[in-house]
Amino acid sequence: MIKKSIKSLLKSIAEIGKRSPKQSDELIAQIKQTTMEYTTLGRTGLRVSVMGLGGGGYSKIGQNTGKSRVESIALVRTALDFGINLFDTAEGYNTEEIIGKAIKEIKREDAVLSTKKKMLSQDRLITGKELVRGVEKSLRKLQTDYVDIYNLHGVTIDEYDYVLTELVPVLFKMRDAGKIRFIGITEAFTKEPNHKMLRRAVKDDCWDTIMVGFNILNQSARELVLPQATAKNIGVLSMFAVRRALSSEKNLRKAILKLQQMGAAELEILNAEKPLDFLFKEGGAKNITDAAYRFCRHQPGVDVVLFGTGNVEHLAANVASLLRPPLPDLDLLKLKELFANVDDFTGNEKL
Repeated sequence: MIKKSIKSLLKSIAEIGKRSPKQSDELIAQIKQTTMEYTTLGRTGLRVSVMGLGGGGYSKIGQNTGKSRVESIALVRTALDFGINLFDTAEGYNTEEIIGKAIKEIKREDAVLSTKKKMLSQDRLITGKELVRGVEKSLRKLQTDYVDIYNLHGVTIDEYDYVLTELVPVLFKMRDAGKIRFIGITEAFTKEPNHKMLRRAVKDDCWDTIMVGFNILNQSARELVLPQATAKNIGVLSMFAVRRALSSEKNLRKAILKLQQMGAAELEILNAEKPLDFLFKEGGAKNITDAAYRFCRHQPGVDVVLFGTGNVEHLAANVASLLRPPLPDLDLLKLKELFANVDDFTGNEKL
C-alpha cells in the first residue's frame, strides 16, 4: 500500500508543469463541424449526449496505454469540446480523479457523471456500510458534492436478491441525502451474455438506468431487455458495442469462426475471409467499427452508447461514426437474421 502511494506521488510530481497537448488544426476543424445530438435518459429526465465516454475498458482513457494524467485530462476535455456530456467511470477504474479534474472547467450541471461500485470485496458481497464509504470516496475523487448516476456494478443473478434487499435501501438514503441523483445497475455481461440479471431487474421499479451488453454479434437484449426497459421508462446505456471482436477485420474473422465452431449454423454461409463484406459499400459502413457503433446507436430502446479510448484520433473517429445515419435497412435485416440465435457470446472473448 505504501509502495503504491509513493509510486502515485512520484508520478504526480513528474507530471507537474506538463502542458496539455495542443489540438491539431484538423481536430479543431472537426470539432467546429460537429453538431452533437442529445436525448433524454429515460425517467431521469437528464439531457445527455447520445454517446458517453467511458473511463474503463482496455485503455482507461489512456492510463493503461502509457498516457500521462495530463494527456488523459486533455482527452476528456476534447470529448467535452465535441459536445459529449456523459462520462462513466467506476471506483475500480482509477479514473475518477482524472474525469473530476477534467470537468472542473465547466459548470457542474453541464456534465452528467456516472460511477459504479463492484459487489464483491475479498470474495464476499459488500455491506451497506462499505457501499456508503464507496459513494463518499467516489465523491471525493470526482471532486463533486453529488454524482448523477450511481451504479451497482456487474451484478449477477445470484447476487440480485441481496442487492435488492440490502443495498438498494442504502442507495435510497444516499439519494435522499443528495449524494446521488439516480440509481443504476450494470450487468456482468461476460458472465451472463443472455442477460439473466437484467431480465429480472427490469421488472422492478427501483432502477432509473441500466447498462446492457449489446452489439452486432449478440443482439439478444433487443427482445429480452430493451422493450421491458422502455415500458418502465428506464434509461438505457449500451456497452460492448465494439470490444475485441469488432475492433478490426482480423478479429471479426476470428470471432465468426469461433461462433461457427460453437454451432451458429446461420453463419456457415459467410465468406471466411470477408464475413460481413456486404456492409462495406457506397452508402454503407466505412469499416467494421463504424458499422458496430452505428448498429447500436440507432437501435430503438438504446439511449446512450458508451465507448472507451485513450487516443484523440480514435475519439474523433468514434464521434463521427456515432453521428452518422443508421445502416441501410437491408443490411440491418441481414445482421438480425445472421445473429438472431446468438446469446452466449459477448465479442470480448479471447480470439
